[in-house]
Amino acid sequence: SLSNGLAASGSRLEDAHWELELAALCIKLMDSSNSSALESALDHTFLSNPAAHDALAEMAEAQAESATIMLEAANADWDVMLLAIPLVAWSKYAVPSGPITGASLASLAAITPQLHAHVLAKNARLCISPFLYSIDQMPRDFSSVRKLTKRLGEAAATQSALPADKSKFPDTAPLLADTRFLLAGVAVPSGEALFRWQEQAEARNTRSDCLAHWIEQGRPHLAKMLPGCSFECLLPDAYFVNCRESDRAVRTPTIRAAVAFLESTLKLNTSQLRAVIAGVGETRVDEYRVSFLQNGRAEVMEGIVWPLFGREEEEAEPAPLAEIQTVLKDCKLGSVAALDGLFAAEFCEDCGAPLFADADGEMVHPELPEEVEGATSHYH
Repeated sequence: SLSNGLAASGSRLEDAHWELELAALCIKLMDSSNSSALESALDHTFLSNPAAHDALAEMAEAQAESATIMLEAANADWDVMLLAIPLVAWSKYAVPSGPITGASLASLAAITPQLHAHVLAKNARLCISPFLYSIDQMPRDFSSVRKLTKRLGEAAATQSALPADKSKFPDTAPLLADTRFLLAGVAVPSGEALFRWQEQAEARNTRSDCLAHWIEQGRPHLAKMLPGCSFECLLPDAYFVNCRESDRAVRTPTIRAAVAFLESTLKLNTSQLRAVIAGVGETRVDEYRVSFLQNGRAEVMEGIVWPLFGREEEEAEPAPLAEIQTVLKDCKLGSVAALDGLFAAEFCEDCGAPLFADADGEMVHPELPEEVEGATSHYH
């Protein structure tokens, strides 16, 4: 009801009233590890009131990825935020993840001054977790995100050693292209700027300026954490927005990695491959599934999923289907076909992997040819 009230508000002053109450309730639920109540409210408002859903989602994310803490030694409040540093990586080998140890720790230490110089505001304090996260290893609910925000944020504000994390992390899915994240706590005196592009200056830095400097100065150190990988750096930013941005950014490398994998594994030229694109969803396209076949053969050998994110994708320029077709044509495939109609989101009953459309529109399980030994299909 609080999010419904905020969605129906007719003034900024009324907004502030609803936001205070909604923020307090979100914090109470997260701090009591009751994220399920928030998830239920989001599910309900998604169907009943999309504007209220968006307001609640924005508030829940804000309270999970940021907080205000009191530093007793300084008798002052500090604003803290969970910073996500995404690296969109692809490789013929496994993309590394897990604890950062050995020589990589020196690379991690080297990026700290680069973040201060090119991304963070002058009074910001930083604490980076020594762990290279895959999406499978990231916090999965609002309560867990808020807990990590406060843990890293307090370490940043007090400039203290980060307490050991005794969490058990799941294994990472073996994908040809995937995103890796460094997570950090950022702390500033309450009310001050977090980022360099917020600060007043004669020549204000834009986000684009900061990203260009970050890539130039930070990339050489980040490369040492991703041996054998090609990767793109995204601009370090708040946790939830960068989770979404990385999901978008990884789609194109996923297609290119799948084509390169088939070319290398099957010893084929890309002109000997063809792609079939199928729109998947219930009432509208929620994702596109791209099937890869060899010319002259009916079997689907590999498949990748190109997800769509929210209503903004419907009006994107270029349109998602056109963007996929452009990427595939850039890979110099023999042919690219888009199937008419909307397909159901089918999955394998045995392994749970998504099924992909063949040239006749039948949803099938991708399988590499029997003559290919020692290689397994990668589902994206």
